[in-house]
Amino acid sequence: MSVEADPRVLEGLEHWRTLPVTQQPAWPDREALERVTGRLAGLPPLVFAGESDALRGQLAAAGRGEAFLLQGGDCAETFADATADNIRGKIMTVLQMAVVLTYGASLPVIKMGRMAGQYAKPRSSDSETRDGVTLPAFRGDIINGFEFTPEARTPDPQRLLDAYHTSASTLNLIRAFTTGGFASLLRVHEWNRGFTANPAYARYEEIAAEIDRAIRFMAACGADFDALRTVDFYSSHEGLLLDYERPLTRIDSRTGLPYDCSAHFLWIGERTRQLDGAHVDYFSRVHNPIGIKLGPTSTADDALRLIDKLNPSAEPGRITFITRMGAGKIRDLLPSLVEKVTADGRPVTWVCDPMHGNGITSASGYKTRRFSDVMDEVAGFFEVHRALGTVPGGLHIELTGDDVTEVLGGAEEIDDAGLARRYETLVDPRLNHQQSLELAFQVVELLRRS
Repeated sequence: MSVEADPRVLEGLEHWRTLPVTQQPAWPDREALERVTGRLAGLPPLVFAGESDALRGQLAAAGRGEAFLLQGGDCAETFADATADNIRGKIMTVLQMAVVLTYGASLPVIKMGRMAGQYAKPRSSDSETRDGVTLPAFRGDIINGFEFTPEARTPDPQRLLDAYHTSASTLNLIRAFTTGGFASLLRVHEWNRGFTANPAYARYEEIAAEIDRAIRFMAACGADFDALRTVDFYSSHEGLLLDYERPLTRIDSRTGLPYDCSAHFLWIGERTRQLDGAHVDYFSRVHNPIGIKLGPTSTADDALRLIDKLNPSAEPGRITFITRMGAGKIRDLLPSLVEKVTADGRPVTWVCDPMHGNGITSASGYKTRRFSDVMDEVAGFFEVHRALGTVPGGLHIELTGDDVTEVLGGAEEIDDAGLARRYETLVDPRLNHQQSLELAFQVVELLRRS
């Protein structure tokens, strides 16, 4: 028997419209926007409330040190790249990393993609100027096009429907890959053996051999490998574009509570976490697990007030703090933040985003990151939690399954000249397939030292 929605709940879901709202496009045709959002509101949900509830329970376990979150995927998905090969490559990369981390941490790894919805990006400026011509900034495929023309850069509400349909097809393929045998432990381990056969990664061969022995031991004991052919794989994106999130919010027929059914997990970014702003208000009213990015300007008092607003009932698994301090700052800034939030007593899950605090511009002009800085921030994250006796709950990584050259360094030593070979991102640089696996093996080494 379904539960009727409380009219006050529905009214509350519109309250964000009365508040300051940042990082939204200037839609030129409001009537066209209303037609599109009305259509979105009538389409089926992309995910279901029960799936988000299951994820909340797993994130609560990660906060207690009983699981570990691996969240990975594109900085900004594009419609053109939502192909079977690209989707498979990202899933394959996350699964390979997860097998290594599962062994290294001796914990179940929660697998989550920055996939099937990561189409909107915050920007530092509303406009971009080239050769004296000023146009709206590119805000992601869900809003406008990357080409520097008036036609492409004009925000188009039809793109919200394109985002919905692209997300639906992506989720359909994710479910097929993760339940149809592609995610089998034996298959994923074989992929990792191929990775360590490369002389550049010989230092990780010992760990791979240990995993191999563990799998052979399981087989000798009669382990049911059929039960390890499928995995749960959750979707996530930054809940940035409220004109997309609101129409995809549904009332759960079991409980009468609202869930944002565009993804299992939504996060609030560094630029939109204002306590009196529209984003925090909106996500305080939906019952998905919620992430919050905390950068180097974040204070412990900021974090506690966000908990007050977003999780007043102190529900485990509801709040994930995703820290993005930068390699040079994390050891100085994170301890006081973690100490004060821990002393408060309300449960949170701590996750490290080692990507966004480490951006640089290369000598040749590319927006990039150094792999060594990414790893140093991860190391600092583990060091801080080890020193405080608190729980490092997971990693949030921008990655691709392709052999792009966007991040400097790694065992294969991508240098400045090498960036030009396959620099394909439209926004932020991503770890390629090999760098992602290298990160996972290095995290195992960190776990062994902790």
